[in-house]
Amino acid sequence: MLTSGLDPVTIIVRAIVLLIALPLHELAHALMADYLGDPTPRNMGRITLNPIKHLDLFGTIAFMIVGIGWAKPVMVNPYNMRGNPHTDMAIVAVVGPLTNFALALLGAIPFHLEFLTSLFTSTPDASGFIFYFLTEFVYLNLALAFFNLLPVPPLDGYKILIGLLPFEIGLKLQPLNQYGFLILIALIFFLPRMGIDIIGTIVWQPTQALFSLLVGL
Repeated sequence: MLTSGLDPVTIIVRAIVLLIALPLHELAHALMADYLGDPTPRNMGRITLNPIKHLDLFGTIAFMIVGIGWAKPVMVNPYNMRGNPHTDMAIVAVVGPLTNFALALLGAIPFHLEFLTSLFTSTPDASGFIFYFLTEFVYLNLALAFFNLLPVPPLDGYKILIGLLPFEIGLKLQPLNQYGFLILIALIFFLPRMGIDIIGTIVWQPTQALFSLLVGL
């Protein structure tokens, strides 16, 4: 699971997870929008696994420091989509967290394969890095999924909320867009120091519970 401190091994592991989890998360958004009829992500070069196209500087720094972060939002035009623009927007948004949940499930499979679990315990020196990587891979993908479901712009939870709410109410929430980055910084770095650990309650606690269920650690 997530460890404190940024020793070299942790940095390497988080960097690898970052280069897998965040580009796939954003690619899922782009592919779904493209499937629903909006060419905007394709025209902007976002249907790619190239991390340079997806990673955000501050989101990357946050991920490396605390284990949760964000990438550049995939720009979409819901009015290009074939169905209801607001419902389609919610569908495009939700596939990002679902992708991270799917990656966590895939990462948890080795913990249920007897020959691999015996390898972890019998040759800890040879398999220690793989074991650590897999635990972090599962844990961090779960954390990214829960974090992105927060209803704070530019996270997916906000877009899902806007897509599901009546149009008039959604319009009233649009001004939050300009404060989204500040809200995220406060939630991650400042509020926990003041004893208001919203991230701990909404992200880390369900992450730990589901991680234990999937991996058995």
